[in-house]
Amino acid sequence: MEALVSAGDVLFVLLGAIMVLAMHAGFAFLELGTVRRKNQVNALVKIMVDFSVSTIAYFFIGYSIAYGIDFFSGAEVLAAKNGFGLVKFFFLLTFAAAIPAIVSGGIAERAKFNPQIAATFLLVGFVYPFFEGIAWNHHYGIQDWLKTSFGAEFHDFAGSVVVHAMGGWIALAAVILLGARSGRYNKDGRINAHPPSNIPFLALGAWILTVGWFGFNVMSAQAIQGISGLVAVNSLMALVGGTLAALIIGKNDPGFVHNGPLAGLVAVCAGSDIMHPLGALATGAIAGGLFVWAFTVTQNRLKIDDVLGVWPLHGLCGAWGGLAAGIFGAKSLGGMGGVSFMSQAVGTGLGIVIALAGGVIVYGGLKSIFGLRMTQEEEFDGADLSIHKIGATADD
Repeated sequence: MEALVSAGDVLFVLLGAIMVLAMHAGFAFLELGTVRRKNQVNALVKIMVDFSVSTIAYFFIGYSIAYGIDFFSGAEVLAAKNGFGLVKFFFLLTFAAAIPAIVSGGIAERAKFNPQIAATFLLVGFVYPFFEGIAWNHHYGIQDWLKTSFGAEFHDFAGSVVVHAMGGWIALAAVILLGARSGRYNKDGRINAHPPSNIPFLALGAWILTVGWFGFNVMSAQAIQGISGLVAVNSLMALVGGTLAALIIGKNDPGFVHNGPLAGLVAVCAGSDIMHPLGALATGAIAGGLFVWAFTVTQNRLKIDDVLGVWPLHGLCGAWGGLAAGIFGAKSLGGMGGVSFMSQAVGTGLGIVIALAGGVIVYGGLKSIFGLRMTQEEEFDGADLSIHKIGATADD
């Protein structure tokens, strides 16, 4: 592909990077609208700083681990092919930075600011690119082994597993290690409601993410000649399926309705380039229902205080997407073929194991050394005091 790189390809990937960068505003507003008012400034600052720290970690460490490329060469080398290698880094960085943005929603309202920034650096610098290199750059011969054993490599076109499942399962480890928000559960096990502070902001975040997702998926072709309208329409059908399923199963709850399209889009990333649109619709609908069910079970039965439901949304729906690519990507179900369900299952399982292990190591280590939780005073005040001074209120 590199021999065919044109200025148009550079622009294509750059626009994709900008669209996915804009999705981080979606992450911010989704969290902003979900948390209580006293924690809104904390959420906004955290997402912005997380992205900046992610850039440093991925530029100096992560990108090299995943692709064996560094940025210490001369300017002429970096500017070759109109700087295509640089915009490709930018594009893939926006994917990597989604990991801490996903985790942020799960640990909201009680995590210390500075340990989370340290976790961001470690996750984006080491944990995420380790699996990224396996899935997207054939590290350690695992893809070759899958192809030899099951007839096809693990297929994840736009990151259902590489990005979303990784982020969601890392978040699960972090949430469990952190513990529930103070007052969330009574001693008798009853749950105290912490309703979203601002449904319009929540909806705005969902819409920003939904629109940006077409850059996330379509631009994953990384070259104009690879662009496919099938990816765009499959993304559309999946978000529609997720929305309607969440509407029905979630009984018109606005929080579920606006997370429904995100569940569908998470799930369709892996197979968006090989599914029939009806397969994408089914994938999205199952994901929307899965999110509502899993969010309810997680909060009410398992007593896991995952504030935005990032494990159900990204962890479970992302894993479902990895499997769905092996189901609806098959020619027998109208797909393009070239996939193996067993390869999808093994690749998805490997991603989950690496994410859980990485989450436990990073957050467990930080917990034992620095601690993860705010003090009770800081939690009831509304924000970690390190950023409380710049505008967090104590309302609500």
